[in-house]
Amino acid sequence: MLIDKVGTKAVCVGRNYEKHAKEMGAAVGSTKGDPILFLKPTSSYLRGDHPILLPVGAQVHHEVELGVVIGKLAKRVSQEEAMNFVTGYVCCIDVTARNWQAQAKKEGTPWTISKGCDTFLPMSDLIPAQKVPNPRDLHLWLKVNGNIKQSGNTKDMIFSIEELISYTTKFITLYEGDLLLTGTPEGVGPLEDNDIVEAGIEGLTSIKFRCQRISS
Repeated sequence: MLIDKVGTKAVCVGRNYEKHAKEMGAAVGSTKGDPILFLKPTSSYLRGDHPILLPVGAQVHHEVELGVVIGKLAKRVSQEEAMNFVTGYVCCIDVTARNWQAQAKKEGTPWTISKGCDTFLPMSDLIPAQKVPNPRDLHLWLKVNGNIKQSGNTKDMIFSIEELISYTTKFITLYEGDLLLTGTPEGVGPLEDNDIVEAGIEGLTSIKFRCQRISS
């Protein structure tokens, strides 16, 4: 089952798993602060039998994530009401040009290119919300060429789905079909030409894509 409406954007959260934040060299304080948000355009979405395209000069990394699909317009939503706006879930890979992201961080510039290239958001078909009784306890996994690289559980998220929806909609209206990516567990790493990357949510769905380095 595909998402009926693609929506207008994917809102993503960075550093939402403590071990991933540490592996990226980010300080993890005793208080949570506010979520770190960025956007991926709908032109980065990838489904079906198409490759993940690796741009020239990009050191591309994988990040498996739970994607939350918004079912109706959401604006200034409370945490208590947040789950009423969720129509389903997808397994996503937040593909990232890590060297370009590192340079952007160093220069204090946006992450748009490092996160938003064409094919940089592979995803599964929609899993209806009623088939996911407890999204707070889902096992995420990712393999490259058959070798497990990432394994984590949504119970380890720093900010819950409810908190993320409520915080995001204070500032950004979410529309039907919009995605909210909830962060990645530890184990991120490189993708190379002809790699086969598989990812999934245990017991619910899995995806598989080939990587292809583009020449120009």
